[in-house]
Amino acid sequence: MAAKDITGTMPSHVAIIMDGNGRWATARGWPRLVGHRRGAERVRSIVEAAPGLGIRYLTLYAFSTENWKRSTEEVIGLMTIFARYIQSEAERLSTEGVRLRFIGGRDRLDKKLQKLMAGIEERTKDNDRLHLTVAINYGGRDELMRAARQIAEDVAAGKLTPAEVDEVALEARLDTHDLPDPDLVIRTSGETRISNYLLWQSAYAEYEFTDTLWPDFSAEELEAIVARFCGRERRYGGALTA
Repeated sequence: MAAKDITGTMPSHVAIIMDGNGRWATARGWPRLVGHRRGAERVRSIVEAAPGLGIRYLTLYAFSTENWKRSTEEVIGLMTIFARYIQSEAERLSTEGVRLRFIGGRDRLDKKLQKLMAGIEERTKDNDRLHLTVAINYGGRDELMRAARQIAEDVAAGKLTPAEVDEVALEARLDTHDLPDPDLVIRTSGETRISNYLLWQSAYAEYEFTDTLWPDFSAEELEAIVARFCGRERRYGGALTA
């Protein structure tokens, strides 16, 4: 699989809502956490495939601010899976030139998990082959609220005037301030919602919704979606060209 096999403008930044782990497991009579573990394993193949498709930025929705409503057992299990993923993948990501970062509020996460997250961010900070971002305890509305609060504090402190509050000022305070906006957003599992994901950043993103459950989502399907993206004309509010 190689980027040269696909014509058209490649999506530099792809964001994915990884949905369907629980249903994948339930359909097989297994506990939901088995599906989450399989979903974490699926991340590896997608991360490996991304650079060959011309993708330089890959952002994955792992745990939303709303996911705390799930059972205590499932939440604890998910946090354990996140920690194990960081520990098991740290060396591989580092040697393969992948920079790993996290977005979302960290204050509610376990201190040990926060330490693991900070450690792998530091370890991979100079990598540039693929920028992998994982959204944990992330919600688009929460992100915008935190950015708005920071702007209000800066105005109150005299660091910023009301006239200086513009798109640039807001974007500088988002979790994704050092990332380009996504070109393509993919959601697996057949759902057609955006689920509070990258609300500001995805204003002009192309969307793809697939019935495939995340544990079954393959590098080949990603390639097919990228190929369809390359056939689209992105006008950003402009008129259709002849």
